[in-house]
Amino acid sequence: MSTRRFDLIAFDWDGTLFDSTGLIARCIQEACRDLGVAVPSDADAAYVIGLGLTDALQHAAPGLPVERYPEMGRRYRHHYFARQHELLLFDGTLEMLQSLKARQHLLAVATGKSRRGLDDALAGSPLAGMFDSTRTADETASKPHPKMLLELMDHFGVPPERTLMIGDTTHDLQLAANAGAASIGVSYGAHDAETFDEFSPLFVAHSTRELHDWLLRHG
Repeated sequence: MSTRRFDLIAFDWDGTLFDSTGLIARCIQEACRDLGVAVPSDADAAYVIGLGLTDALQHAAPGLPVERYPEMGRRYRHHYFARQHELLLFDGTLEMLQSLKARQHLLAVATGKSRRGLDDALAGSPLAGMFDSTRTADETASKPHPKMLLELMDHFGVPPERTLMIGDTTHDLQLAANAGAASIGVSYGAHDAETFDEFSPLFVAHSTRELHDWLLRHG
């Protein structure tokens, strides 16, 4: 009988596996400049990371008419895809995932990215082929709605108590809570770890090494 606590471990992408918070925030700001709307602060731009496009723009660009959301999305993608080659995995991420894979955990991604965005990112990264399944906001629902995590649990037949969600934002932790699953927060991404307490994560990791160690001991 397995001694694992969790059979399914779902990871957020940006700010959790990849050091992408700064680039995403800058691309949001550049897209706002392109369209002539108020440019959000660094904090406001970073806050929306992990949300689907509509939810993100309602917060980051509240003065933008809804009919211009597709245009904003195109400008954001223009800036992001031009620079995504600059993104790097957090140190130790690949080794951590390989270790979890060797322990027979099911590994998944639950992200606010679009399907095209995630597929492009996976294809050009060392993580291609690492995950057993993935879900994106545009094919499910924006975080913190639990649909993407519920779909992953249903796909693998894993109950909430055997599922762990790991992410760098309150959106990730609230998603887990809404799905009845446990969560871990990481402090090196988009949101301040002091905001995590409301959602009672099992642990807050301050580095990938800390996260890896915790998962080996308790996952």
